[in-house]
Amino acid sequence: MSKAFVRESSGDDEDDDLPVPELPAGFRNYITPAGLAALRAELLRLLDVERPETVATVSWAASNGDRSENGDYIYGKKRLREIDRRIRFLTRRIELAVEVDPSQQPNRDQVFFGAKVRYLRSDGEEEVVTIVGVDEVDPTAGRISWIAPVARALIKAREGDVVALRTPAGDEELEILEVSYPE
Repeated sequence: MSKAFVRESSGDDEDDDLPVPELPAGFRNYITPAGLAALRAELLRLLDVERPETVATVSWAASNGDRSENGDYIYGKKRLREIDRRIRFLTRRIELAVEVDPSQQPNRDQVFFGAKVRYLRSDGEEEVVTIVGVDEVDPTAGRISWIAPVARALIKAREGDVVALRTPAGDEELEILEVSYPE
């Protein structure tokens, strides 16, 4: 096969980037102790387990000869770039992280970072959310970013307060039923 039809990536490709949450300009990367521990654990797993295994696979595949049609080699190189990209991302996020322990919050009757909030929507639907850092978001578990519109509407409110939330469908009122923090 002609070299004209073989494209070996240079490593500068960004077409296989995974979407990552970005921090708005001027915002800090607040994170809970559990979230920071999870980022560190992922970084260590990538450095100590996944990267060495992938390097060994690529090395073995390269020793088999023709790299242009070697799936193990091509996939391994691509996976290595993904791992290195994720390592760089995690390293930057950990360096910029500002750890905030919600259990140390002195104003436990008011909504701040790390609070678990139970509120009532205008339509009568009750919801429970926990306000966390952008790297800890899990909507299915009710974990929302502190920069999300709902969280920003709830911040500094107290139990019994009614806050306004601006949505594309119009303004909505949220009544705060309960505010709690981890012990």
